[in-house]
Amino acid sequence: MPRFEFWREVFTLRGSATPLIIGRLLGFTLFAAVVTAVMTYLGMTHILANSHYEYIGAVLALLLVLRTNAGYDRWYEARKVWGGIVNQSRNLGQIGVIYGPQDPQWRESYLRWVAAFSAVCRHSLRKQFSFDEIKDLVKIVGRVEAERLANCNHMPMYVVRRIAELLKQAVEDSQLDRFYFLKAEEERARLIDHIGMCERILATPLALAFSIKIRRFLFLYLTFLPLALVDYVGAFTPLMTLLVAYPLLSLDQIGVELQDPFSHRRLNHLPLGDISTMIRNNLFASLEDLPKMVPFEERDMEIEINEIRKPNTIRTFAVNSTLSS
Repeated sequence: MPRFEFWREVFTLRGSATPLIIGRLLGFTLFAAVVTAVMTYLGMTHILANSHYEYIGAVLALLLVLRTNAGYDRWYEARKVWGGIVNQSRNLGQIGVIYGPQDPQWRESYLRWVAAFSAVCRHSLRKQFSFDEIKDLVKIVGRVEAERLANCNHMPMYVVRRIAELLKQAVEDSQLDRFYFLKAEEERARLIDHIGMCERILATPLALAFSIKIRRFLFLYLTFLPLALVDYVGAFTPLMTLLVAYPLLSLDQIGVELQDPFSHRRLNHLPLGDISTMIRNNLFASLEDLPKMVPFEERDMEIEINEIRKPNTIRTFAVNSTLSS
């Protein structure tokens, strides 16, 4: 962590849940101020026992942590799935480039469709289906195919079918060995599995009843909190309510934000755009021919051994000097 990273994260608002809960936080704080003023004016005391209220707060905090962990599990699983998309895209691209036809047009078309898979997955998971929303695909597969993608039923399946057509063409032309064809088909099938996993995460959020009960419990707890605090902290009741409500409301909101790791409107969403761009750049780099391999020479090994021995010699001399002194 950089030297000033702690202070930067303490005061930053970008990526924080604070802007999303500021309205609720101020609402409970103002309500606590009203309750404090009324109870002070009426002289009412000992409305709620403070010690018992602490136990209730511990139970509420535990429920919020469980919900946050459930949301984090979804985010972490989505991250692993997209790591698989990166690996399978690279593997699929390398199989076609190394063992497939050497026709430049075929190789370029093949790599472009493999690169298009991660891009269309990003748009599909974010429910971006119109041509204006997916027009970045024009520079990958062309305008005509991008328009077809916008009108198809399922964009990722359209892409994997295009990849299958290219592989089938290579096999039928006897330019791709069937062994490597089967390997490529395995990687293609895994891509289909990965988008299915992402769609499962997207289509099955946490149970609504669980969320309703936690938020109802949270609302009742923070509503009656000033009644338990006013006898002990007096005029500082609104401040104490603010300090208690802030972490509880933040945990609640974080649990909600983590449920959908794909939407760019959510906090800490997965950088799907950056991942897609990285995959595309890696695949397009495969079109470049490798330079001729330079054979290994024993002279290089001798130079390396001499470089390794130098620090050892210095350390040995230092140890001997220390012992002699």
